[in-house]
Parts: sequence; structure tokens; C-alpha cells
Amino acid sequence: MVGHRLKFLTAALGLAMLAGPAFADAIDGNWCHSDGRRFTIRGPEIVTPGGKRMEGNYSRHWFTYTAPAPEPGAGQTIFMALADENTVHLRLGEQTSTPETWVRCSPSVSSLVVLPRS
Repeated sequence: MVGHRLKFLTAALGLAMLAGPAFADAIDGNWCHSDGRRFTIRGPEIVTPGGKRMEGNYSRHWFTYTAPAPEPGAGQTIFMALADENTVHLRLGEQTSTPETWVRCSPSVSSLVVLPRS
């Protein structure tokens, strides 16, 4: 009887340890640079730092696209790689260039709705 309880307790403890918090492990989301630039990735779609909505080459952990005119680096390939769930390294052009570090944007409030008094 004790053996069955021990097995049940061990199984329950193992399952509880697996049920930890879920972290984002995809490049999808809103990304911010310390200088105020932002971009958003949703699957193969991107809204570039200049505000252009377009498609690129998407994988869960990387994204590439060709920078549109008149943005900096127009015509060059932008390479992005997910470093961890909150950091992306971005390179303009050749893979040997120094990467920029981008972080997930903090949640923001775009508007505040004031309800009438009842």
C-alpha cells in the first residue's frame, strides 16, 4: 500500500515540476531599441522601424527581410536572430557586421477609456 502511494506521489510531483510558466520562444512580437525605434513581427509579416508593413522570411527563432526605401540600409538584407525570449540580435547586411540588440517592448496603454458615472 505504501509503495502505491509513493509511486503516486512521485508521479504527481514530477508532473507539477513540468507545469512551470510558459515563456515565449518565438521571434513574434513587439521589439524596441534603446533609441526609440520599434518593429513588430507576426509570422511572416513585419512592420519595420519605418512603419512599412511587408513580408519576410520567418522561422520561430530568426527573421530576414530586405530593408525598403527610404529606411536606412534600403536594399540590404536585415538578419534577426532570437538570443533569448526577450532579446533579438539584428544585423544589417553581411553577417560579419556588429549586431544591434533589441528587447521585447514593455506593455503599453494606448488609451484610457473613462466610463460615465452611474
